[in-house]
Amino acid sequence: MSINMIKFLLLSPSFFFFYPSVVISQSTPSSDGSHGRWDLLSESVGISAMHMQLMHDNKVVIYDRTDFGPSNISLPGGLCRADPYDDALKIDCTAHSILYDTITDTYRPLMIQTDTWCSSGAVLPNGTLVQTGGFHDGDNVTRMFTPCTNDSCDWVEFPKYLSRRRWYATNQILPDGRIIIIGGRREFNYEFFPRSSPRRTFQLSFLRETREGDVENNLYPFVHLLPDGNLFIFANTRSILFDYNQNRVVREFPSIPGGDPRNYPITGSSVLLPLDENEYRIDPEVLVCGGAPSGAFQLAAVGTFVRATPTCGRLRVTGQNASWVMETMPIPRAMGDMLLLPTGDVIVINGVQLGTAGWELGRLPATRPVIYHPSHPSDQRFSVMPPSPRPRMYHSAAILLADGRVLVGGGNPHVYYNFTNVVYPTDLSLETFSPPYLSTDYASVRPVILSVDETISRGQRFVVSFSVEEYLTQSVLSVRIVAPSFTTHSFSMNQRMVVLKIDDIIYDDTSSYTSSVFGPSSAEIAPPGYYMLFVVHSGIPSSGVWVRIQ
Repeated sequence: MSINMIKFLLLSPSFFFFYPSVVISQSTPSSDGSHGRWDLLSESVGISAMHMQLMHDNKVVIYDRTDFGPSNISLPGGLCRADPYDDALKIDCTAHSILYDTITDTYRPLMIQTDTWCSSGAVLPNGTLVQTGGFHDGDNVTRMFTPCTNDSCDWVEFPKYLSRRRWYATNQILPDGRIIIIGGRREFNYEFFPRSSPRRTFQLSFLRETREGDVENNLYPFVHLLPDGNLFIFANTRSILFDYNQNRVVREFPSIPGGDPRNYPITGSSVLLPLDENEYRIDPEVLVCGGAPSGAFQLAAVGTFVRATPTCGRLRVTGQNASWVMETMPIPRAMGDMLLLPTGDVIVINGVQLGTAGWELGRLPATRPVIYHPSHPSDQRFSVMPPSPRPRMYHSAAILLADGRVLVGGGNPHVYYNFTNVVYPTDLSLETFSPPYLSTDYASVRPVILSVDETISRGQRFVVSFSVEEYLTQSVLSVRIVAPSFTTHSFSMNQRMVVLKIDDIIYDDTSSYTSSVFGPSSAEIAPPGYYMLFVVHSGIPSSGVWVRIQ
């Protein structure tokens, strides 16, 4: 970035946070949770939650990095990690990963051998987490974690499995159950897991084209699998429809208006809005929110923290004349996590209002979540929630749990763990945010799933039995499946929601109902694997039940 450009930005009044702020509702938490509620689960789980993945046994794999020194939790049984390539500790007897049980609120340490800093992941159809890449001696390593019914399961590492360095890459599960691994720092290519024989890497010039000098602003590209089997890939300000089978860009969409980058280290976020099988033709839409102006990273590095981007762009990707529809959030935000809620709404949580991602480069925490309602009128789509007492800065993460809560953890804007004499100490805690739909006010209309087929075949009928105290009408009832996300650096990889088609509902007794539902119509709509199934009635979801799509 040129000196003249920096001077221009410094003189531009709209570039800073020095103008009247947006007026937002000052709602406060209530005992019944009617405005949303924060709950602290643990003051410290020993590590900072940089990466999180919910597994189908309702346990969460959490990990940080290995190259900063000891964590605050020891490895079990006197185990130590010996790594001659580690910059901080050659012998490290502390854990840098844990397995957190959301049911019992307990956790145990896991052992990572090589550095997982800023890596990526996805869950295979059999429920195994595949984690790819990292930093230094871990940048071409693949690691796998398979759930077990006792405490014997742990990480298994496969050194040099990847053909290229995967640091700040993005993973996406594919219709055939493979995982595509896209990009990474100075890697303008992609590969697959499992790898082919002979090993192959495919070039993707779009990643080179969207790189913005040494700052890049195109890392952790936003990737979404579309119903036609192609990938939507967004990097910096540009996006493409990509046929990975033919290594071909099908089309390029218009750049998102405003010119503000949206990817790391500027760091906005993105979701694929729910896919509805009840529609005659599924018309997928992508939502991108937050980020910061171009140049914000360089300015933050010299102590000038500029206002984060307040806008969201929404793109209907199938239209011949596809164009972004822009909306403005009530709170500007960089490093915000975007998660699909069981209702089909999107929560934007964590992050900052000034600055960018990077060591010490964020200020003014965005402690109030915002819920975006995609189907509401355009002037009624944002609801501001009560604030968390804890700032969640760089290297924090959030995921959706099966009971409808949002698990939030992490936050470490320092090179090492630092708890004293800093503006934002390293945070080792876990907390949950309960959206308003979990309020006891809605107990009478909240469905409870009584039974469901554990395995669902594509396009085939299956049965869901549920109860609800005050059933209203089928028009306000839906059955939805949600793929659990791998979340890091404000992007939740692989998350998707499918609204399934209901065939019939049978009234069983005073409060019990049986619904005949069609499984997802294709693997492009819902790739094989484990999903959380929710029954939503009058905008209030049940707790989720795990099902396997095959």
